[in-house]
Amino acid sequence: MHDYLPILIVGAIIGVFTCLFIALWLYVKNRKDNLSLDRNMKDGEIMARLAKYAKPYWRQFLLVLVIMLLSIAYSLISPMLVGRIEELIKADFELKRLWSMVILYAALLIVSMVCTYFQSIILQKVGQKILSALRQDLFTHIEGLSHEQLNNIPVGKLVTRVANDTNAISMMFTNILVNMVKNVFILVGVLGAMLLLNYMLTLMVLCFLPFLVLFTYIFRKLTRRAFRRVKDCTTDINTFLSENLSGIKITQVFNREQAKMGEFLDKSFKLQRARQQQMYVFGIFRPVVYMLYISSVMCLFYLGGRGYIHDTVFLGQTVTSGTVVTFYLYISKFFDPIQMLAEQFNMLQSAFASAEKIFAVFDMEPELVDEPDAMELDHIEGEIEFKDVWFAYNPGEWVLKGVSFHVAPRQTVALVGSTGSGKSTILSLICRNYDIQKGQILIDGIDIRRIKISSLRRHFGQMLQDVFLFSGTIRSNIVLREEGFTDEQIWEACRYVNADHFINKLDGGLDEIVRERGNNFSAGQRQLLSFARTIIHRPEVMILDEATANIDTETELLIQESLEKMKNIGTMLIVAHRLSTIQHADNIILLSHGQIEEQGTHQQLLHRRGRYYRLYMLQYERQEKLGA
Repeated sequence: MHDYLPILIVGAIIGVFTCLFIALWLYVKNRKDNLSLDRNMKDGEIMARLAKYAKPYWRQFLLVLVIMLLSIAYSLISPMLVGRIEELIKADFELKRLWSMVILYAALLIVSMVCTYFQSIILQKVGQKILSALRQDLFTHIEGLSHEQLNNIPVGKLVTRVANDTNAISMMFTNILVNMVKNVFILVGVLGAMLLLNYMLTLMVLCFLPFLVLFTYIFRKLTRRAFRRVKDCTTDINTFLSENLSGIKITQVFNREQAKMGEFLDKSFKLQRARQQQMYVFGIFRPVVYMLYISSVMCLFYLGGRGYIHDTVFLGQTVTSGTVVTFYLYISKFFDPIQMLAEQFNMLQSAFASAEKIFAVFDMEPELVDEPDAMELDHIEGEIEFKDVWFAYNPGEWVLKGVSFHVAPRQTVALVGSTGSGKSTILSLICRNYDIQKGQILIDGIDIRRIKISSLRRHFGQMLQDVFLFSGTIRSNIVLREEGFTDEQIWEACRYVNADHFINKLDGGLDEIVRERGNNFSAGQRQLLSFARTIIHRPEVMILDEATANIDTETELLIQESLEKMKNIGTMLIVAHRLSTIQHADNIILLSHGQIEEQGTHQQLLHRRGRYYRLYMLQYERQEKLGA
């Protein structure tokens, strides 16, 4: 009995570690965390969807597989060579045979290193191509989402998906999967070699395999949950940073730095705790695998050494010193890939967690899509008609209620009314940023739902109250990096809208640097640049949504002059609170609670002495008081 006491001790240790690991699993599994609302996907589903991106490069992956098999030869043959060298040294020291074994060992090592180098180069190139295709598809898909969908998704979340999560998937193609396949081949090869060498000692090693499978299964479950928490917390903190760094001026104005710091510290602590849980899981698994390795080595030395020292046949097979050395190296070769598989499982679960997030975005079907028979329009006259249009952002909460009006080609129509009356909504519906629930919107007599969205929007030029300028130059913001515009065309557009007045005063002219969101220009200058950007693309319909709301009087005069010129280009729709800026409109539509209350020319509406008249007199009296 005492001969097998070490084995019993090893078994007891393994049992204790098994209980601890299962307890950790149950603890983490039963924790109630606020996990992401994203759909949890099965590994097979993730791999099937990622395989579509790897499919075009199957030849490269096949070449890597061949190279990998060559490098595996070193892992399988080297322990036998070392065992043979040990027996040569111990038994009959023949220098010539010893040198041949050493040279063969060195040659295998060099071949393995060369194969590993080329394998790495090929995989890195393929991985970057796959990453680029995935990012491009993801960005294109996001661009195709509707305004409502984009309004419901934090910008920081989308940035995390495109930037961070795709990197994790890149690692899977460049490193994880191939190395996992390689390690599986090594495990199978080492197991076969051990069976040929001494099947009884191999069976002893295999006694540890059930525990290894159990730990690996539990580890896989734990790491997926841990990485989901990390991804959720990372997304949360990126969203917070994106929003609060954009609004840092408001935070400073209202002296809320400490409050925002408290929110940031809370989110940062949650991310820290999630990463700690991830490290705890990995920190327990690897020592457990190492413990199994040491236990198997102890059993090998005890049983194999006992058979060798007493010069006995161990369970029907002779054990030599070379057998013990070879088996020792094979056990190392057997557990090393498992140790590496632990690390690769760690990264693989990170990649799968990222893939879940990415495919959750891909699974968001665009709410606005072209109909199968949608048409392209090369040119439009600019005739617009609303027929009994009903629209609601939320079901039952009608923003527009049976709105009907007609805009003739090249006509200027102004929309006025109180906040929330539906003015800006009408402009969004014309461009089909949203779909209506009832009625029809016609462009040149064609229902806009029968026109391709890209073709429809190509004929519209929008000038909004909040002008967005991209980082770059004035030139790139006017042409929006569309090739084909000459400097003369750009200057012509700038002169047309009076933007050349301030551009000529800049040191860089058209090449003046535009900082983030154009914060190195005034509101009026940004608005003039948006006018030039619209004019150069020559739209048939121009939309101005409060374009003169936040500018000074001098710039307003320049813009008013620009608007008079722009009326000659095509149909113009204007939303304005300042009634003095729309007096020359061909038709003024007054909206109230989603319905048209009055419409007509400026003089006609004043003559009726209705709601428009009261609004105009109220603004006029206010201006008189300010003038006094």
